[in-house]
Amino acid sequence: MSDDRDMTGHCDTGTSQPGPAPEAGGPPFAECVLCRRPTEYPESYKGITLCPVCEWQEAQRTACSG
Repeated sequence: MSDDRDMTGHCDTGTSQPGPAPEAGGPPFAECVLCRRPTEYPESYKGITLCPVCEWQEAQRTACSG
């Protein structure tokens, strides 16, 4: 069996190229307490701030510590 349907316009958004990515903005972000990379938390966040990588690694350590 052959499929003769034309699927070229299936997901057409009307633009040929996406626009430039938006600039990262917003409030200044707090530093990770372990590696000092920016976190997802604003500087005004109270408590321990971890970047996504360190947060994931810390979750693995605590999950495996019987």
